[in-house]
Amino acid sequence: MASVKKFQVTFDCAEPGRVARFWCEVLGYVVTLPSEGQDSWAVCSDPTGEGPRMYFQRVPEGKVAKNRVHVDVRAGTGLVGAERLAVLEAERDRLVALGAVCTNVLYADENNESCINMQDVEGNEFCLD
Repeated sequence: MASVKKFQVTFDCAEPGRVARFWCEVLGYVVTLPSEGQDSWAVCSDPTGEGPRMYFQRVPEGKVAKNRVHVDVRAGTGLVGAERLAVLEAERDRLVALGAVCTNVLYADENNESCINMQDVEGNEFCLD
């Protein structure tokens, strides 16, 4: 039987501290920053140790294309219909106040429940699911 591995998600960004603080607010994680005056990296960690670590590293180039991998923030797990949409919209509003951008609301149909497409403070795509 294969062993379970811990993993981290790494983001390239221009301002690691800013992006890390945003994601810590989204997920309830805690931030670790380098020494004062440096902004070459930052880390978000789940205080319970259960969730994946998120690592943010400064790179010189900007984002130029759609992410091939994105984070789904599971805000509506177990909910359906209008109740799910209301929870997702409330979370969207909270994250917009933190600097996120809502790009699209996908409403439930006969095959799928609602979800909301968003971008973080540097334009990285994620979904409220």
